[in-house]
Amino acid sequence: MMDEILTVGEMESRFVGEWLLVEDPQTDEALEVLSGKVRFHSKDRDEVYRKAVGLRPRRFAVLYTGSISKDAAVVL
Repeated sequence: MMDEILTVGEMESRFVGEWLLVEDPQTDEALEVLSGKVRFHSKDRDEVYRKAVGLRPRRFAVLYTGSISKDAAVVL
């Protein structure tokens, strides 16, 4: 776990192609994550969600720092 607050740009450069559990995310008015504390990271999305259940952070976001395949469908 990290206590350092990182910007999304710093997260993307440190954790390339990984899923991130970001605690206490700072967001803009559109609720896009700007910064926060990376509590866990993994190449496996399900592992990140399991960690979120275990840690039970009050406020969190899950981010992906990789590229999404052109053939993939994204559901929001």
